[in-house]
Amino acid sequence: MTYAWRVDDVARDEAGASISIVYENKYEFCGYSLRISRFINANLGFSAYVWEAGVALCQYFQKEKINFTSKKVIELGSGTGIVGILATLLGGDVTMTDKPNILKQIENNVSINIPTACQHRVKVRALTWGEDQTKFPTAYDIILGSDIVYSSVSYPALLETFRYLARQGATIYLATEIRKSNDSTYFHEKLLPQYFNCQVVESLQTKSVIVCKLSKLSTPPED
Repeated sequence: MTYAWRVDDVARDEAGASISIVYENKYEFCGYSLRISRFINANLGFSAYVWEAGVALCQYFQKEKINFTSKKVIELGSGTGIVGILATLLGGDVTMTDKPNILKQIENNVSINIPTACQHRVKVRALTWGEDQTKFPTAYDIILGSDIVYSSVSYPALLETFRYLARQGATIYLATEIRKSNDSTYFHEKLLPQYFNCQVVESLQTKSVIVCKLSKLSTPPED
């Protein structure tokens, strides 16, 4: 169940400048109540929203009882942080990533939702696809992404990042809202299968959202 209400609170950056939090939404997954704040008027663009794909991925974790206990997890394009926060609460050691200007929003939601005793298991770091991935290890067990297949311009960089981070055999859970306008079908049906075994494990026809489970091909093609 999801709730939404207007709040008057503000978050503050390191310089003390206020950043309005216009809406806070409440979500319930796996026995946890998540309060997700969205920074409006902070030039965060699409990252200031909780998209259906993120909700679908959380619902999939709940339905399938995905085990995150002691798993090393990295999330790409965390946005509000809803998926990575749930993975942390479910026992994962989670690194949540996005562009530098999005990190304050993620950190705010981490501070609201992750108990102090568990905050050592979550990190928030900047990662620009195709540029910064080599600054990260490749020993992850799980890679997460929700609604990150949104622009065909970014597909080569996203694919490069997936390939690097999954070098040691990580499982990828990727939730995507399929849109004709951005060739997301092409990404899933043509690009990903070149390097990964791809299985659609959940499909929400009414919302055009799919959840995919990916694993590295044993003999990927040479570059």
